[in-house]
Amino acid sequence: MVIHLPGSLGDKESGGQLAPRAQLAGTPPDLEDLTPRQIVSELDKYIVGQGAAKRAVAIAIRNRQRRLRLPPDLADEVAPKNIIMIGPTGVGKTEISRRLSRLTRSPFLKVEATKFTEVGYVGRDVESMVRDLVEIALDMVRQEHVATVEARARDHAEEMLLDLLLPPTRHTPPVTNVEDEADVRVDRRETREKLRAQLRDGFLDDRTVEVEVSESQIPTFQIFSGQGTEQMDVSMKNMLPNIFGGQKTRRRMRVPEALEHLEREAAEGLINEQEVTREAIARVETSGIIFLDEIDKIAGRQGGHGPDVSREGVQRDILPIVEGTVVNTRYGMVRSDHVLFLSAGAFHTTKPSDLIPELQGRFPIRVELDALSKEDLVRILTEPENALVRQYTALLFTEGVQVDFSEGAVATIAEYAALVNERTENIGARRLHTIMERVVEELSFTAPERSGEKITIDEDYVRAALKDLVADEDLSKYIL
Repeated sequence: MVIHLPGSLGDKESGGQLAPRAQLAGTPPDLEDLTPRQIVSELDKYIVGQGAAKRAVAIAIRNRQRRLRLPPDLADEVAPKNIIMIGPTGVGKTEISRRLSRLTRSPFLKVEATKFTEVGYVGRDVESMVRDLVEIALDMVRQEHVATVEARARDHAEEMLLDLLLPPTRHTPPVTNVEDEADVRVDRRETREKLRAQLRDGFLDDRTVEVEVSESQIPTFQIFSGQGTEQMDVSMKNMLPNIFGGQKTRRRMRVPEALEHLEREAAEGLINEQEVTREAIARVETSGIIFLDEIDKIAGRQGGHGPDVSREGVQRDILPIVEGTVVNTRYGMVRSDHVLFLSAGAFHTTKPSDLIPELQGRFPIRVELDALSKEDLVRILTEPENALVRQYTALLFTEGVQVDFSEGAVATIAEYAALVNERTENIGARRLHTIMERVVEELSFTAPERSGEKITIDEDYVRAALKDLVADEDLSKYIL
């Protein structure tokens, strides 16, 4: 079986373009070019099957872009089409959400609904979802802005490092005439250019320089609220700039480390933090995605005591965030009206109708994901760009070992994974990780001593590696 290393995303198909518009602040560039069909096509590269769920999220994303082209008064009234994905663990619910966020370059946060409640324990403040999403968006936007000034920052850092490597002389001998002064400048410039060439060629990597670095210790405080204890970083640097953040110290670094530090500081000085903050908040409000996992664990309204009360309480706490409210963050007020909420749950013992009616109404789209068959597991092992067979082949190739998986080996791995899922806990495609680790365990251990070898993993190899499973009916004893 020939395995190719993962490549970049292919060119998008043309067609189905929305009408041109001015770029909305906070909207990831080129997002409007993605049609539902293209979104599904890109998701197909990483996720096998689950066509209904892919279509649902693709339509939800496209509707977002359609909303942005409506008149402002009407656009504000169009609510996001939130989705509940129903299906057992390991079938692709989380992966669909994560890949969607990467594809659309949207701020993405995954949070387990059970974090907001435990029996006998007061959970996290539900507004922390939005605060965490803002932090993610800030990092995302800041990296994008840094990328735009990367070349300038690199040049600036290089000049600063050359100043450290070739500091100006304090006691310059007297210059008798203009020609001598010009010769001194030329000699210094030539020396500097020689150092620059040596720096770029890596000849100065072992040298050390003394660099000035900021030493700021910002204290963290526990903020107490009626919803529980929420850990928040209180930036005293912003409140007391003359006390925190202004302290400098000198530290010796190797040249590559110093260049990286100076480049980072130069980039921070070139970007506008206020603009980054404004854009990050706008991006959260227009394209943020929150993935609420294990939402079935907070479903259930029967009875009037015990965990049911706690579950319903969490639902009522989450409801305002999903409906749309204003959350106070350290960067300003953030509206959650148009944040897209994707939720997921197995719903083995509950059903979506066990959620409170108000919350049900905020998740109008429900899709059911299929359990994985042996054939699906075979496809998962080989077809996606991040397929497990591809990953292990690439990992072992770094040791100089060329590994080929036969079709029989892949089918046998999928057979064992399906068997264990059937007889123990069904964890879907996640079972493949454990099976694959057992199959290549010996090879992974001895690979450094086997450089240059070519090894074929066939059906017999797999059965030998997993022979304990055949010998003992208690499968859970061997594979958890």
